[in-house]
Amino acid sequence: MSVMSTGLSATSGPPNVLAAEGGTLASIEEWINSIFNPISDALSSFVFAEISIGSVSFPWIVGWLVLAATIFTLYFGFVQFRKFKLATQIVRGKYTTDDEPGEINHFQALSSAVSGTVGLGNIAGVGVAVTIGGAGATFWMILAGLLGMCTKFVECTLGVKYRETHEDGTVSGGPMHYLRKGLNERIGGAFGKGLGNVLAVGAAIMLLFFALAGGNMFQANQTFAQLQDVTGGDDGFLGSDGAALVFGILLAVVVGAVIIGGIKSIGAVTSRLVPSMAIIYIAACLIVILVNITDVPAAIVEIFEGAFTPEGVTGGAIGALIVGFQRAAFSNEAGLGSAPIAHSAVKTKNPVTEGYVALLEPFIDTVVVCTMTALTIVIAKTQFWEDAKATVFAGGDTPDGVTVTSESFATVLPWFPYVLTVAVALFALSTMITWAYYGQKAWTFLFGKSRTSERTYQLIFCLFIVAGSVLTLGSVLSFADAVLFLLALFNIIGLYILAPVVKREVQSFRDKMRSGEVSRTDKVKN
Repeated sequence: MSVMSTGLSATSGPPNVLAAEGGTLASIEEWINSIFNPISDALSSFVFAEISIGSVSFPWIVGWLVLAATIFTLYFGFVQFRKFKLATQIVRGKYTTDDEPGEINHFQALSSAVSGTVGLGNIAGVGVAVTIGGAGATFWMILAGLLGMCTKFVECTLGVKYRETHEDGTVSGGPMHYLRKGLNERIGGAFGKGLGNVLAVGAAIMLLFFALAGGNMFQANQTFAQLQDVTGGDDGFLGSDGAALVFGILLAVVVGAVIIGGIKSIGAVTSRLVPSMAIIYIAACLIVILVNITDVPAAIVEIFEGAFTPEGVTGGAIGALIVGFQRAAFSNEAGLGSAPIAHSAVKTKNPVTEGYVALLEPFIDTVVVCTMTALTIVIAKTQFWEDAKATVFAGGDTPDGVTVTSESFATVLPWFPYVLTVAVALFALSTMITWAYYGQKAWTFLFGKSRTSERTYQLIFCLFIVAGSVLTLGSVLSFADAVLFLLALFNIIGLYILAPVVKREVQSFRDKMRSGEVSRTDKVKN
């Protein structure tokens, strides 16, 4: 989950405030921020530079991601719709066997990847989206999520196609591998090899930096902040810097215990954690929706009408479209190159099987979870949300997205802040576990794979959890987010070049199914 997927401004990044108001911690934080501020500002100004359509502006990187998703959808003949049923069958253990190369099954690979994208952005980010873009932003968010399914299909097929299997049976994959191997294979010569190596190393550095900052420190910081808020704030028992330190150490121990076991341990945990947190959150959404069941038809009409003829919304119909697309792009990370790392560890002989499984990821993250949040807000129609939309339309500040969502739930569930706290904690924990794995694969690509190398990385990652609990480091997090989305620029260029490879994999798997070499089993392994 990127920092952007929390609903923060794509151009400004996280608020540059200090975690502590005095003493050594504040001095350290201020010193680090002062170093990163100029770097962060320069990179963010490029990555999140805005282009305009009429009176509405949006980051060019969003257009880059959505354009790629649209092109791939057309090139692969709307594969995300045609093969949706097949994808669900593969997730359930059909068409593959336990003795195929890899480390985890399809369901564990999917849950590991989903745990890295489903997060606070599905709660706070959607609240911001429907405030700026109105109810109609929901329609465009769903559309962008559906298109993003195809991008995930492409990049995760390539992740398995060009993965490396080590002597100990573990697997490494992701953009650093398919950019290096794939571009060398497709382009060839010194240019292809050089380009592939440069992009691969750049991808690894970007992934590693975000893993330590955005996928780690930010999650720890936000989890502690939420826990502190529901336990009395600064006056509660978690109101001191000492409490943050203890919390950080305990969180580091929990995460460390999981990540030391590798992707098999991570897959085992996330395959239970992801469904649990999804059930908790979606159940809360359904309670609000069912209590207001008579308002559902009107809310659906408002979403469709608002997508094309919104009134009282910044930017009108184009504004609703852009906000919806932006929220989906920042939420499911389709095209960023992160998810293929987890999907590459799957047990399969046919790369495209995991491509089919991966296309379910944006569906779960954006089409289901984000839409449930949006529908809850639209149905509840709180005065807070109405006032917030009017304020934004008048040129005022955008409200805290968590508050928009929380107020909607509170209309039926006054105790929802506590549910939100549990959800945030679970989302953050799952994100840290998954990004620990992503970062480790980037680390071993850069510094070599050995037990010592992996343990060194794991120790550094856990130390960053502790640091994240007591320090905000706003400029560092802004830089990390810019780095992650810069990866999308290089990654998608590689996806365009390697798309024909994916098409050949599709044809190969189709031929195997027709010949009977690959057949459906009735055994469900999950």
